[in-house]
Amino acid sequence: MPAIEDPVAFIRRETRVKPVPHAEEIRLHLADEAMDLWQKTEEELGELGLPPPFWAFAWAGGQGLARYILDTPDLVRGKRVVDFACGSGLVGIAAMLAGASTCHAVDIDPFALVATRLNAAENGVTLTIETADITEAAVPQADVVICGDVFYDRAMAGQVLPFLDRLLKAGMEVLVGDPGRSYLPKDRLQELAVYTVPVVGALEDNEIKRTGVFRLTEK
Repeated sequence: MPAIEDPVAFIRRETRVKPVPHAEEIRLHLADEAMDLWQKTEEELGELGLPPPFWAFAWAGGQGLARYILDTPDLVRGKRVVDFACGSGLVGIAAMLAGASTCHAVDIDPFALVATRLNAAENGVTLTIETADITEAAVPQADVVICGDVFYDRAMAGQVLPFLDRLLKAGMEVLVGDPGRSYLPKDRLQELAVYTVPVVGALEDNEIKRTGVFRLTEK
């Protein structure tokens, strides 16, 4: 992927810092219009067919997971956290605000990591970041792995679930936030909370999503 000359300036220009609807303690650089930002990203890079700018929106699963972590800080307090497929960094920021000892944010999209760094600074926390696909890598050093909105299609779910199974076998706790997407492994989930979450209607099938927070269990 070609590099944007100044991705920080691009993100600041094309987003606004706003409170997250379901976790108002947290402020993120968020876009108002999904399609406009997607087009501008492709124009800036001179490349068509880029993935959607997941980093520029507060998705339903991430909002629910962030809310639950803020309200249940003992889940992460003093623990090492990995925010897998971090997007905007919302859930990792919530973990640090709740008292996690560290949070390592990982995503395959370099834009996401730039946005995550900006968002972390906006909220007065520090995350370590990594642009990588870690699903085939060595098991990370962590106590808790947080995953918001990672089961959105068959290919992603098929890649993610075996990775999360390896984490469970290594003794980590895996927390999932999701509004009930088609490829969510429902038979493997212990429900912890349910929320009604405002979302961007252009990205979802509704402007309000019933969103669950779950603990992934072993097979």
